[in-house]
Amino acid sequence: MNAGPAAAVPFTFSDRTAGYVVGRRGREVELRTLDGRPVTLHLTDVTYAHRMRNLGEPYQDATGSMDEHLRPGAFLFSYGPVYPEGGELHYQATELIFVTEAGGTPPYERAGWWTSQLGRLASFYRTSQFGTGPADFADYRTEIRAGGAKTGRHVQETDTISRMVYGMATAYMLTGEEDFLDVAESGSRYLHDHMRFSDPAEDIVYWYHGIDVRGPRESKLFASEFGDDYRAIPAYEQIYALVGLTQTYRLTGDPVIRADIEGTVRLFERCFADRRLGGYYSHIDPVTLSPHSDALGPNRSRKNWNSVGDHAPAYLFNLFLATGEERYRRILEHTFDMIVTHMPDRNSPFVNERFHADWTPDTTWGWQQDRAVIGHNLKIAWNLMRMNATTPKREYLALAERIGATMPGVGRDPQRGGWYDMVQRLPERGRHPFVWHDRKTWWQQEQAILAYLVLAGHTGDQDALLHAREASAFYNAFFLDHDEGGVHFTVLADGLPYLVGDERLKGSHAMSMYHKAELAYLAEVYTRLLVHREPLDLWFRPGAGAHFPQRLLRVAPDVLPPGRVELESVRVDGAPHTDFDARSMTVSLPDTGDRSTVRVRLRPVRS
Repeated sequence: MNAGPAAAVPFTFSDRTAGYVVGRRGREVELRTLDGRPVTLHLTDVTYAHRMRNLGEPYQDATGSMDEHLRPGAFLFSYGPVYPEGGELHYQATELIFVTEAGGTPPYERAGWWTSQLGRLASFYRTSQFGTGPADFADYRTEIRAGGAKTGRHVQETDTISRMVYGMATAYMLTGEEDFLDVAESGSRYLHDHMRFSDPAEDIVYWYHGIDVRGPRESKLFASEFGDDYRAIPAYEQIYALVGLTQTYRLTGDPVIRADIEGTVRLFERCFADRRLGGYYSHIDPVTLSPHSDALGPNRSRKNWNSVGDHAPAYLFNLFLATGEERYRRILEHTFDMIVTHMPDRNSPFVNERFHADWTPDTTWGWQQDRAVIGHNLKIAWNLMRMNATTPKREYLALAERIGATMPGVGRDPQRGGWYDMVQRLPERGRHPFVWHDRKTWWQQEQAILAYLVLAGHTGDQDALLHAREASAFYNAFFLDHDEGGVHFTVLADGLPYLVGDERLKGSHAMSMYHKAELAYLAEVYTRLLVHREPLDLWFRPGAGAHFPQRLLRVAPDVLPPGRVELESVRVDGAPHTDFDARSMTVSLPDTGDRSTVRVRLRPVRS
């Protein structure tokens, strides 16, 4: 049986089908799609097949072993011409990508898959920006072409440097490769020396949008240069200025970095926070530092998902993990209380994302209008589960599970796999129409993978685990660039790379290392410790003057459900170290006067 009447599509096209093998009759393979529909794939004498592979791995041909792979339960992707025949659609399979064999473990759930991928990504960006020499951030460029070469644009953006710093620090945490940490620390110093503005009168720190390094002198760009935020200071730019600094601080305890982070948090609390109604404003005026200035135009007295929710994944969770301080947990709690109170909409499966000062939804702002970004909904579910692990609330769990249950029906591609970008928030004639296209971006796949991995890992929900596996399959099959390196920005609905405009770049205002590294790190953490219950090693590099409260190095990899993971062993500079607390996952740092390499092994708690 084929999917759908041919009369509905009276022309030929090529397309992707994702699904599970049900059976086979000669050259006909019966497939069940992700949402349970039957599709018949027709093999030909030129059908070829290969196995899914990671970055850096060679092509793995499976054409000669197709019969072994095409057994009931196997998960695969097919691509080829589709055309009407006999009143139905005929799916010709030109290419097959085998993800799993019947009953087999997906390759991306094997120990080290995501660690290896992150190491390859870090090497790609390190070489693209600095070659094999020292990491001199004076040579850093925001834009990187598909093959790793820099464009002629000379503006260095603060956020993209910080995102690269995050990626390098995270790569060190998973691999212990010293060069990655050297790049992260070099970038952190560069941010401090070139991108930071300290206001001693107000006792706050804020960050330049960027600097233009064309010519012998730097030209500082204080306010944002982007159309949506032009001549304003948007909250999200200040938020993402901290993403790399905070991750580096987790590893090193650098007191200079800690001071910059705390100064920026004071900026948020004094200039962006709404003390009366809660949350954070999306923009402030660069002269008055007020969110209510008429000069802000359509951004005057506005709040949005980014200004409220992005604090948590970008830096607040990591700052809380590094310090254990109650004041950061309270800020996190306030953030998520605002999300569960104001963002859900009883008339839509999607949250509201933009608001007036009084939390009235703003459905007319700019490009957003009354439209839903699917990845933002998934990001909320992922981070609500993290918050629920440290501050359990019925409202947190309920919204996370509601989003997890409803998003596949409105945001996932059930025929090809993967997750869409934007749709209308309210349905029309029973469906949520696409806004501009049906393409898929890399960062929204990240949010889907992490949302469903964390739901599965925290609650044991097997449906969530299935969604995580299917989202991981699409990402690893089609976003990894095996020819040039790195990850594609966007693919078409069928998984083919979309290499047009800025979306052909590997580095841009929107794309640096952050989302890719965050995905690789947390997918390894969640899969190893929560799903498969395997041990995991992490590396830290505290300095002699490390500024950690009580000189305790906190090594919890993420905010995990209490009592599920413990610290098994610690080695300091290669020697066993016994002064640690297994349950709190803290290490008392030795007072050696020198910098130390701390390698820790975490393990799931035995039932």
